[in-house]
Amino acid sequence: MPEYNGHKNYNHWNVSLWINNEEPLYRLAIDHIKNAPTRDKAAGNMLEDLKDSGNWKTPDGAPYSKSSIRAAMVDMEIH
Repeated sequence: MPEYNGHKNYNHWNVSLWINNEEPLYRLAIDHIKNAPTRDKAAGNMLEDLKDSGNWKTPDGAPYSKSSIRAAMVDMEIH
């Protein structure tokens, strides 16, 4: 499968772009990482929070998924 800007596909790239560049989304991701035993669990919890607040897609229309959120969390550093 071809990559998209270094990501698995367009959806993963777009979700990562938003999560890593919009402060409220970034802080939400960091909070979930800090409070979950694994990043996989953190991604699932964040997905549920986003859906509960009515956010099923990025402003560009890419749907949030557990795998795309998890991919966005890969290089996040927790301080």
